Formats: sequence, C-alpha cells, structure tokens
Amino acid sequence: MSTENKNKTSRKTETRELKTRKRGWVPPSNLDAPEPPEGYHHRWVRFEYRGTQDDKNVVARIRSGYEPVRADEYPDRIDLPHLNEGKFKGTIAVGGLMLMRCPIEVKEDRDEYFANLTKDQQQSVDNDLMREEHPSMPISQDRQSRVEFGGNKKS
Repeated sequence: MSTENKNKTSRKTETRELKTRKRGWVPPSNLDAPEPPEGYHHRWVRFEYRGTQDDKNVVARIRSGYEPVRADEYPDRIDLPHLNEGKFKGTIAVGGLMLMRCPIEVKEDRDEYFANLTKDQQQSVDNDLMREEHPSMPISQDRQSRVEFGGNKKS
C-alpha cells in the first residue's frame, strides 16, 4: 500500500457561492419600529381614534407595565415618526398608534394569563356542551385542523 498525499478539500470550500437575488423595491411600512433594547418588547398601542385621544387605552397599558418609547432614544434613526405636540410629545407614533415597550417578563406573564383565560373559557364551553350530550347521540370533539392548498374541490 502506498501512501499518497492527496489534496482533499472540505465540502465547505466546494459549495457554490451563495447567489443572492435582487430584492427589488418595496414600499416602506408605516409601522417599522426600531429594535427594542435587550430584555424588552415593543408594541404599537392605540392612543388616538378618529381624532379623539384614547387616554383610557394608554393608561391601561402604562398600568400593566408598558412605557412610551421616545424618538430621542434612537438618535441615529431620523426616519422615525414622532409627535411634535401634546402630552406625548417626542414619542414615536404614527396614525393614532404609539410605540410602547415593556420588559419581556411582563409580556410573557401577560401571554400566559390570556392563554389560561382562553383555556378556562374553552373548558367551560366544553362542559356545557357535554352536559347536553345524550348517549344515543354522542358529541365528538375533534379539534384538529389542516390547511390545504390548490387542487380541485369536488362536490
């Protein structure tokens, strides 16, 4: 057996160069928001509806742990729309929506609370439904769904 030094190259160097497709122009979104700081979550919150201040909604968000995001916190982003007057002056806002932030923990706790609320409501509806069940006509609880694309629908 002879030992030949073969020049072997790894698969990494043999792969084709990644070719990126030209993206094309896309209209800018009005709700582009800057990245939240580490450990925070951003959310657009309604502060105005048909020209009327919605203080109740904003105060409810503040009481649940949110705070308005100010445009001066992002000095490198001159494209951020912000309010020039009123009690929320300097806050990032567009079209009646204000950008607010809260700690990730508050968001996760809120999500868990509403998931449990939904689960309890569903269980209550199921219990009411099953109470009406008759042995001769059982009620099936098939909660599976699927998505199908394309194809002909035959009747």
